[in-house]
Amino acid sequence: MDQMTTNILVAGVGGQGVILASDIMSEVFMEAGYDVKKSEVHGMAMRGGIVTSHFRFGKKVYSPLIKQGEVDILFAFEQLEGLRWFNYLRPTGKILMNDNKVNPPAVNLGEMEYPKDIPEVIRSKFKSFYLIKGTEIALQLGDARAANVVLLGAISKFFEVNDDLWLKTILNYLPPKVHELNRKAFSTGRDQISQS
Repeated sequence: MDQMTTNILVAGVGGQGVILASDIMSEVFMEAGYDVKKSEVHGMAMRGGIVTSHFRFGKKVYSPLIKQGEVDILFAFEQLEGLRWFNYLRPTGKILMNDNKVNPPAVNLGEMEYPKDIPEVIRSKFKSFYLIKGTEIALQLGDARAANVVLLGAISKFFEVNDDLWLKTILNYLPPKVHELNRKAFSTGRDQISQS
């Protein structure tokens, strides 16, 4: 495998903005001059279904899919999805996870329990683990839907791509009436990594 390629697995559930986040990342890295490949898997076509996006960028990328054990960054929008996919990481990989729980249907139906202590389980296996209060921050700013922008702010700190390019791309995808809120969401997300 070409180590010049960076592999990011974005995982969450329907309604969290996983696809929007991977679309924004694709545009950011293309604008920054990289070759980009992306592949999406939509779970059940409703809120709460599993949604993943394989996102790869580098000098030249040939396939959009990432093999198990080759993910550099697991970008999880929900705790259970972080737990579900962490075995895709390489041993030196990073996990950036939203500190948010969305009960799957089986939990809502009382057929199973939501696993306890997910952050502790992951932290015991990977030292590069960042737990971001994305949903909580977005709510404090005034709209839970901005959580994906908080998370994009956080992940942007791992790359040498100008934050102005990130912000310009994010705002291009969003209506002007939410630009100010999302500017704050992005910069607050960036600050979360500075403090980690």
